[in-house]
Amino acid sequence: MCSPEEEALLQLEEVFSVTLDHINNLVLQPLLKAAAEPSDPWGRECLSLLQQLHRSSRRLWKVTKESLHSLQERLHHPDSFGLEALLLLHSADHILQIHIEYIESYTSCVVVNVFQKVAKRRSEYWRAQRKVLQQFLSGMSSEGSVGTVLVQALHQPLAHHVQQYVFFLLSLGDTIGEHHPSRELVVHAAELFGNLQSFMSQELDQAMATQALRYTLSSRVGDVLCTPSRRLLQDSQDIPVTVTPLRSERVLLFDDSLVLLQGHSVHTFDLKLVWVEPGQDGCMFHLLTPEEKFFFCSKDPQGRVVWQWKVTQAVCQALRGKKDFPLLGAGLKPSEPPSCRCGAYTFLSEGRFCQATYEGEWYWGKPHGKGTLKWPDGRNHVGEFCQGLEHGFGIRLVPQASEDKFDCYKCHWREGSMCGYGICENGTSEVYKGYFQEGLRHGFGVLESTPQAPQSCRYTGHWEKGQRSGYGIAEDSDRGERYIGMWQADQRHGPGIIVTQAGVCFQGTFQADKMVGPGILLSEDDSLYEGTFTRDLTLLGKGKVTFPNGFTLEGSFGSGAGRGLHTQGVLDTAGLPPDPGSTQPWRQLGLGAFPVESRWQGICGPFQDFVRAGCPGDLQEALLGFHVQSSKELRKSQEYLCCERTHPEDHTGRMEDILEELLQHREPEALQQCLRKALRNSLHPLGKLLRTLMLTFQATYTGIGANKHLQGLAQEEVKQHAQEIWAAYRGLLQVALQRKGQALEEAEDAETRDLQVHGLVLPLVLPSFYSELFTLYLLLHEREDSLYSQGIISLSLFPDTKLLEFLDVQKHLWPLKDLTLTTNQRYSLVRDKCFLSATECLQKMITTVDPREKLEVLERTYEEIEATVSRVLGQEHKLPMDDLLPLLIYVVSRARIQHLGAEIHLIRDMMDPIHTGGLYDFLLTALESCYEHIQKEDMRLDRLPRRWDLREPW
Repeated sequence: MCSPEEEALLQLEEVFSVTLDHINNLVLQPLLKAAAEPSDPWGRECLSLLQQLHRSSRRLWKVTKESLHSLQERLHHPDSFGLEALLLLHSADHILQIHIEYIESYTSCVVVNVFQKVAKRRSEYWRAQRKVLQQFLSGMSSEGSVGTVLVQALHQPLAHHVQQYVFFLLSLGDTIGEHHPSRELVVHAAELFGNLQSFMSQELDQAMATQALRYTLSSRVGDVLCTPSRRLLQDSQDIPVTVTPLRSERVLLFDDSLVLLQGHSVHTFDLKLVWVEPGQDGCMFHLLTPEEKFFFCSKDPQGRVVWQWKVTQAVCQALRGKKDFPLLGAGLKPSEPPSCRCGAYTFLSEGRFCQATYEGEWYWGKPHGKGTLKWPDGRNHVGEFCQGLEHGFGIRLVPQASEDKFDCYKCHWREGSMCGYGICENGTSEVYKGYFQEGLRHGFGVLESTPQAPQSCRYTGHWEKGQRSGYGIAEDSDRGERYIGMWQADQRHGPGIIVTQAGVCFQGTFQADKMVGPGILLSEDDSLYEGTFTRDLTLLGKGKVTFPNGFTLEGSFGSGAGRGLHTQGVLDTAGLPPDPGSTQPWRQLGLGAFPVESRWQGICGPFQDFVRAGCPGDLQEALLGFHVQSSKELRKSQEYLCCERTHPEDHTGRMEDILEELLQHREPEALQQCLRKALRNSLHPLGKLLRTLMLTFQATYTGIGANKHLQGLAQEEVKQHAQEIWAAYRGLLQVALQRKGQALEEAEDAETRDLQVHGLVLPLVLPSFYSELFTLYLLLHEREDSLYSQGIISLSLFPDTKLLEFLDVQKHLWPLKDLTLTTNQRYSLVRDKCFLSATECLQKMITTVDPREKLEVLERTYEEIEATVSRVLGQEHKLPMDDLLPLLIYVVSRARIQHLGAEIHLIRDMMDPIHTGGLYDFLLTALESCYEHIQKEDMRLDRLPRRWDLREPW
């Protein structure tokens, strides 16, 4: 059986649905008809508000009919249709939301007097309908205006209906008892509609207050402030309050903004960006906005409490984006607004941000976190902010005067200016990748023209306050020149080297971009001029020329129009030509002019700063640079940042893993593997450091810089880079130990450091520089390698036994047992069979770039030669030097290793000092002797007796 309360609810829904039909037919439809075809903006707004009210009224009527249907089902089938199946109970929240939508639509019309204004258009019709409306409106005055009647007609039935809902639901709850399974639903619905009563009352009060406010303001200000969606929460005319420093005449608190009226000026502040400072007492409290700090002062503490509470709750409500229910301040927790928020604001005060709109995260009135700045002139900054300034990674676009071109800065910022690593693309003309300080290029950086630029140029080096300063490499492709040396104030200044595409090198002192004083000119054929030059590098004045054959010319040099170079001096033909294998200092430029330990301090300096700061993950990009795979990925980084700044991996967590790995791999073998892995990883700090050093090396020694006179400069640079990598590892290890609270390692002495650098680090980093470095060795030893190649060709004409005889190898050492003869074949015709295992072993020397591994190959070759001799003699035999050298010459000639001179010199220069005087040193010296002998073999063959004539058949 259904309870009386359920029957009463059914009757209530029937009456209300009929009432809603009457309201629709008698009020809403005529109002819509009267407002149709508006000719002005105000009329269009009225029509829009009435259409919204009509739609919400229809939804309310529809849900009422659905509720009525469920009650009827319950009445007719009480056994199969339980109480919990009533729409009013199981969908109470949905019904409540539809009621709220109607109330908000209705009060929006009240705020702007829609009913009164539209009713004037059909005043006779409304007077005729007054009696009809009185039939379902209680307490309606017969003397009220038509507008008042319409306001009551659209509000009173709903208020009465909700009141009856609450009454019957409470009664139903008492009737079914505490233990009924549906009691919780009934109590919940009664509570919701009870709160709805309070909400309706507050909404109507706020709407009426906002409507009344319009009449106290000028029409212009009233139209701006009293919009349909806005509600007045507090007026300083009700509870007086003064605001400084603006000294406002009137303060209005709306549900979305705070308004200060001062004469004809209206200052509006979005509540989402208003902060109320906590802990205020007395009669004053403080408000913060993005550009202002206000002091609110009331006449008494009670007034201050009311204002502070209402502003605080209004801010909370604005941040939640929906009205508090049922009353202001009764919304969701927290009741205190958060310090960190998101919002948009256009700055008005003079300064860098003037007229710029910031959208993003805020903290106590200042941009803080991720956000976007847009200026009216097209500038755009996307990135991280701290305390109101750009701070952290950010991208800025600055439009150029020409259309559709931008300067794009992708870099780290500190306190409002670029600081740390960044990439700047100047339109389509040039790209700078390097470090900034206070918004200017400062530290190490690379400036390079793009393929679209009219002039091609590249600078790799140091900067100071936006200008090239310190050590740097500049390439001028149009002139075919590369400058290697010192800079000051964007000009070549100090010691420097110019390398030309023709192979000519100049070294001297530069001032104001020109070479001054004495200098050196070194040509590709090793002709050397020492003397003075003009500012455009023409020989002028006293000087001395040393020719490749040892002759010298000393005197005065000059040039004139159409006369070419002319000289007056003394030619000395008594000098001897230099040894082709020697690397005299005068053949190498730059040694001593640029101390190797200070050349690239701009690269190592940020790494040292990173280590001194304790390797914080959030500074890794700023100090060590950010990893970009390609220029295409770089262009995408604008999109990458726009919405959410995310990294492929968390820098802080990754740094912890890196340091932990260093601690766990400190034993020599494990350390070598750990360093190899780190140096191969472009995201590892050591890997980043190595790649930057590789970039400088390539910028110096490739292309025009691939000049044999720079080999010494390059060789000492590679060794220095190995030292810097080791120092960087030691710095990271000290940080790892410090974080774990472990004892720090003692400082290394120079000897221990050199052993680690040459034995551990150099073999790991050398492959990264090997291609460019070995090219320089090839060029430097090209002449002697050419003689060596001629000797190899000549010796290759010998069969094995004749070559052994020619090299004076004792016959009892000949491995004739290894020779397998076919029918009618003689020993004298067999080629490339003797000492074959040693020959094949030596050929492996060119398969590795590690000097130590090359020496190990040489050692195994020596062992193979001795093993072969021991097998021939039938006993273990140690070869003396007199026997070893001719056998080694034989093996080297059969191995036919190209550019052996370059290989030998590179091994000698890069060899671990620990091997000096040891077996490796002995074997390398023996190989050098073989190399020198083979260079001279071609001359020996010319002097052979007739019986050695190689042109005769054997």
